[in-house]
Amino acid sequence: MKAFAALFAELDASTSTAHKVDAMQRYFVRAPAADAAWAAYFLAGGKPRQAVPSAVLRASACEAAGIDDWLFDACYQAVGDLAETIAHVLPLHDHDSPGRDDAAGLAEWIEQRLLPLRAEPPALQADALRGFWRVLGHDEAFLLVKLIGGAFRVGVSKLLVQRALAQVAGIDAKLVAQRMMGYTDARSAPTPARYAALLAAPDAQRPSDGGQPYPFFLAHPLDAAPGGFDARLGPCGDWLVEWKYDGIRAQAVKRAGRVWLWSRGEELVGEAFPDAAKPLATLSDGTVLDGELLVWPEGAAQPAPFARLQKRLNRKTIGAKLLADAPARFVAYDLLEDGGTDLRALPQSERRARLEARLRDTAVMLSPLLQATDWPAYARLREQSRERGVEGLMLKHRSAAYGSGRTKADGTWWKWKIDPMTADGVLVYAQAGHGRRASVYTDYTFAVWSRTPRDSHEAQAVVDAIARREPMPDIAAGALALVPFAKAYSGLTDEEFARIDRTIREHTVDKFGPVRTVKPSLVFELGFEGIARSPRHKSGIAVRFPRMLRIRDDKPLHEADTLDSLRELLEGAG
Repeated sequence: MKAFAALFAELDASTSTAHKVDAMQRYFVRAPAADAAWAAYFLAGGKPRQAVPSAVLRASACEAAGIDDWLFDACYQAVGDLAETIAHVLPLHDHDSPGRDDAAGLAEWIEQRLLPLRAEPPALQADALRGFWRVLGHDEAFLLVKLIGGAFRVGVSKLLVQRALAQVAGIDAKLVAQRMMGYTDARSAPTPARYAALLAAPDAQRPSDGGQPYPFFLAHPLDAAPGGFDARLGPCGDWLVEWKYDGIRAQAVKRAGRVWLWSRGEELVGEAFPDAAKPLATLSDGTVLDGELLVWPEGAAQPAPFARLQKRLNRKTIGAKLLADAPARFVAYDLLEDGGTDLRALPQSERRARLEARLRDTAVMLSPLLQATDWPAYARLREQSRERGVEGLMLKHRSAAYGSGRTKADGTWWKWKIDPMTADGVLVYAQAGHGRRASVYTDYTFAVWSRTPRDSHEAQAVVDAIARREPMPDIAAGALALVPFAKAYSGLTDEEFARIDRTIREHTVDKFGPVRTVKPSLVFELGFEGIARSPRHKSGIAVRFPRMLRIRDDKPLHEADTLDSLRELLEGAG
């Protein structure tokens, strides 16, 4: 644990990519295989399940520190991170203090101490935590709370982890990336054997489970104007063009008589989509398809909105009613393996021809290719995206191989998405960020007017009421109010976040936990990919992937958008 905590601290303190890769390489060379297996899991994005409820963590920390709840809450609001707060308030000492000589490795901590806690009652969990606090230093306590609470995050990408492992093993990082697919799936614990398989010689036999997918090839966003496409991309005839579907990217793996469905997040999702997996069972063994999971009712001309697909996610069982209401389909657009042969190095056009041949006379749906005479004609097709229930176009060069991750080394895919929907919202709540932004308010909640204000004076009356902490009036009776509809935390520069942070601190009117109620004074233009009805939200509306496009210093509060504005977008989205 000490070694992994030291690595975590070193990674957190550095912004150098080369330094981070070197630090991980040094750790993996020295660490026992069992510890290295878990370290690779966590660094590559594996999420530990919460072992102890946050309330037990907080109570145990308060008891050990001898402080009241209100003081802990005040510290938490100042720090913005639960693990960092606990590590600061605990009476921790240096490792040379009596009793602080625990030499257990990361694997022992996870497998023998943390994982068993999930099944224990709160009293025994608290006893275990008290024992942990007595043997840990600051860095280890901070890391441990991250692992216990299921909130472990570190500033390295999976690509950097793969580079470090490749350097340790002396093999190609692309091979490590391929072997690492599915490594962070929560259903399979990292073991020394699985770790050894990551580092094995290039000619080592594939693991016997047979269900491992390939690394996903990712597209680059295309934001150029169509008038410049000929100069930038060349003739449109050099490209295969398809619709960009708004679903869940997935790979379908058929080997050894079984079908595995993997999400881009490297999670097995076949149990949630048995109807999508059923047609895939007719494929020959040794077939791997890249494609999209969508809700697509039988006979419908286009897929259903993403909101219908969301109903199928994160469910252990799928009942007959849900299968009928939100029938899922796998739409294939690439063939990565055929007859057990890896096809990824073949040109896109050849893989497409083989895909069409492989799916002929099957029930698996093939993503259609679009045809147009020139780039302006494709631009006109793109304009139909929303009415067709898609996000835009995918452009795939005919000569492109199927790469790993977002790279142009093997060829190019572009995603030419439609412009986002936009709305002007008023900042009403704020919360501190995470990591390096833990002390800055970067996570914001935005609201729109319940109706159009008569003038700036009526809008100001609402602002004044919020400053006096008055409850929201009854908008059903026609009262004017600001109604929250979206949360966003991305899109601004560090300088802009610093400026907004100062405004939030100057205009805070109330606090509840880590959240501040802010006296409205700022309007932002928000962009989002989709909009849907939602009974769970006060506004009755939910937006997808909201982000801040700009601060609207030019727009007064009373000119921000309204619920009717959002409803018009909702109607336009079909």
